[in-house]
Amino acid sequence: MARAQVDVVGLGLNATDTVLMVREFPALGGKERVMASSVQAGGQVATAMVTCRRLGLKVRYIGKVGDDPAGRLQLASLRREGLDLVDTKVVRGAPSQYATIIVDQATGERTIFWDRDVRLAVQPKELKPLAITSARLLHLDCCDVEAALVAARWARRARIPVVADLDTVYKHVEKLFPYIDYLIASTHFLPAVTGRADPFKVLKYMAREHRVRTPGMTLGRDGALVYQAGRFFYSPGFVVETVDTTGAGDVFHGAFDYALLAGWDMTRALDFSNAMAALNCTALGARGGIKSIAEAEHLMATGTRHVNSAYRRAPIG
Repeated sequence: MARAQVDVVGLGLNATDTVLMVREFPALGGKERVMASSVQAGGQVATAMVTCRRLGLKVRYIGKVGDDPAGRLQLASLRREGLDLVDTKVVRGAPSQYATIIVDQATGERTIFWDRDVRLAVQPKELKPLAITSARLLHLDCCDVEAALVAARWARRARIPVVADLDTVYKHVEKLFPYIDYLIASTHFLPAVTGRADPFKVLKYMAREHRVRTPGMTLGRDGALVYQAGRFFYSPGFVVETVDTTGAGDVFHGAFDYALLAGWDMTRALDFSNAMAALNCTALGARGGIKSIAEAEHLMATGTRHVNSAYRRAPIG
C-alpha cells in the first residue's frame, strides 16, 4: 500500500497530563494548596512531533491511546496539529497513559507521576515498513524497545537517520544503540546505563563502544553537549522567565529534528534546539510555549546564556 511521504516519523509515547501549579513543592508528609490546574496533551514523542509540525514539517506519529476521554483528548490534539495518524491505534478497554505533574512556581521545576498500561505497547508485528521508510527521519524514545529496534533497522537499511530521545532505562535498550545516529539523552540516562559519570568520557564511550554516530546529552538549564566526529560541541542554555520546565526536552528534540533536516551545522542546531526548549518553559504544560522559528532565532541573537565553564572547557577529541 502506498504511503504519503513525510519529513519525520515518530514512534513512542503520548500522554494526557494533569498539571498542578503550587507555590512550592511540599516536604514529604506536607500539604500545599493548588494555585492552578489544567489538563493538557503531552508525551515524549508526541510533543516532539507537534514541535516538528509547528515548525512546518510533515509528520507521522505511531503510537497507541486508550478508548477513554484522555485518549480522545490526545487524538484530538494531534489531529488539530495536522499529524498523519494512520498508524496511531485506539486500544479498546485500556486506559491512556497519564501523568500528574506538580510544578513548583518558585523555580518552574516539575515533578512527574505517571503510569502506562502494558496494552499500549507497540508490538513489532504491528509496524509497517513503509510507515518508516516513507519518512526522511525516524524519531524514537525507545519505550517499546523491540518495536523501536525493528523500526531503526528498517531506517538504517533505507539510509534514514535515527534520532533517539532517551530518558528512562528500559530493559535491553542497549540493543538499539548501534542503530541510532543521534542519541541525545537526558543528563542522567547515559551515566546510569554505562556507570560512567564524566560527561565527556561517557559520550566518547558511546561513540567507541556502541558505534553511536553522534551521542549527546541535554543538561537542563546548562544546555546541551554533543560529541561528533572526534569533537565536542557545547551549547549553553538560554536565560528565560521560567514558568514550567515540562516538555522542554521533548521540544528540544523536535527542534533538533528540524535542524538536521534543514542541514544546519551542529552549533546552530544545538543553539536553535536550546532556544526552542527555553521558550517552551515560559508557559505552562508540555506544549504550552512552542514558539516559531523567528522567535527562537531572536532569542539566539539577543538572549543571555547559562554558561557552565565545566562544559565550556570540553577536551578536543
